[in-house]
Amino acid sequence: MANIQNLPIDVQTNKLLDWLLDRRHCNMKWQSDVKVIREKINAAIQDMPENEEIKQLLSGSYIHYFHCLRIVEILKGTEASSKNIFGRYSSQRMKDWQEIVSLYESDNVYLAEVASLLSRNVSYEGPALRKQLAKAQQLQQELSRREVECQSSAADLRERYYAACKQYGITGEHVPRELQALVKDLPVVLEEVGKDTAKLEEHIQLYTAFTNFVCEWSGSVLPLLTFSQKRGNATFYEWRTGKAPTVVEKPVVDDSPPDAVTEDTIDWGDFGKEADTQVATAGITVEDGIDWGISLDPSVEDPGAGGIDWGDNEVAPIEIEIVDAGIDCPDGVARGEDALSILENSQSRSQFIDELMELEVFLTQRINEMGEEADVVAMSQFQLAPSVIQGQTREHIQKMLSVVQDLLGRLTSLRMQHLFMIQASPRYVERVSEVLRQKLKQSEILVLKGAMMVERRQEALEEQSRLEPRVDLLAGCTRELQKLIEADISKRYHSRPVNLMGVNI
Repeated sequence: MANIQNLPIDVQTNKLLDWLLDRRHCNMKWQSDVKVIREKINAAIQDMPENEEIKQLLSGSYIHYFHCLRIVEILKGTEASSKNIFGRYSSQRMKDWQEIVSLYESDNVYLAEVASLLSRNVSYEGPALRKQLAKAQQLQQELSRREVECQSSAADLRERYYAACKQYGITGEHVPRELQALVKDLPVVLEEVGKDTAKLEEHIQLYTAFTNFVCEWSGSVLPLLTFSQKRGNATFYEWRTGKAPTVVEKPVVDDSPPDAVTEDTIDWGDFGKEADTQVATAGITVEDGIDWGISLDPSVEDPGAGGIDWGDNEVAPIEIEIVDAGIDCPDGVARGEDALSILENSQSRSQFIDELMELEVFLTQRINEMGEEADVVAMSQFQLAPSVIQGQTREHIQKMLSVVQDLLGRLTSLRMQHLFMIQASPRYVERVSEVLRQKLKQSEILVLKGAMMVERRQEALEEQSRLEPRVDLLAGCTRELQKLIEADISKRYHSRPVNLMGVNI
């Protein structure tokens, strides 16, 4: 018997209500009784004395049987003056709450209600609050990650923007103005390249001698480089004609937008207006009606009005003068494309670069051939070569190649390509500015998006701060309710220990 008395009673919390109903501790119709009790509680709390503990009991929590017991104990102190000699209270407040307690104790309705409340806290209220809390914490982590991504992407776009500006040779403060300023410096850069072409005299002589010796070529070799080596970055007119111009009239590039049409109407001229104008027509005059150019009067003869000209009359021949825009210029005047320098003119610049690349390939191949010391055939072949070919060393040709590659790099760099495009088409500045502006705009959008992530993360943090006290309060109330239910059931089984399993908030 002693062993049975010490044997604990373990009950799963989610099955506690069924356990009480199966053992006839509670009535099956307890919910209808609870509904009546809840109505009486709602009426009783409308008239309560000023007491801090009662306010705490009634604020924000579900009022159950054990709360009602505590309220009755408090009312015994506040309503002591209404107690008669028989130990009863004449106060309506005390009568209302004593009636509520007696209704709760009838058929153990209170036990079924608190068991249902405990099960709801464990199975629904607690998991829902924990889910909201975990969602707020997860949202904070996600927003923090996205904030870092936005900041890194914005910084990357800014770096790409300034890197692109660096390729163009600008700072990026005012892109269109800086690009236009670069074009103004382009003639100076091309003039320096033209001056440095004078260093290619030995290169051209070596290439000319080599082609004459190997290929027996007697024609001109690298004509534009040869001309530029002597004359520098001269005008295209001088390269084409062989004479220096006396007057240079460079073409004026109009980068202003075309005139916009301000009216979407059709200009009908003076149609419909009375004007003293003479209209030249083929024998048709407008007076009161339509003159078809036919006269019914045989005495009226107008050979030039309505007749057909068969070409019998002698007509002076028409002379057509054909004018060639490229030739119709005074001698010594460079106009249009001729007024541009060799490196400004796209046609001659392409030829200049082609000849530089031809010279580069030749020197590179010559270095490779001179590195092959075991080539006996090549050594015997160049025994009869001119001294300008035999006197070259591999190191000297390497230096010559460096000069050519330097000129090529200065003309074909990405910055120079953009400058040539800007010079050829001023509208290209707008396209480049728009591309760069888009990168900077995307960076600014990402910065704003990162600030939005910060605001949302702060809201999630505030939500977490609001949920954590509710979780703690629910956990405390649930543990207290668990102890009260365990103690009540233990009294019914001769103080045997009772354990409610699965109570976890």
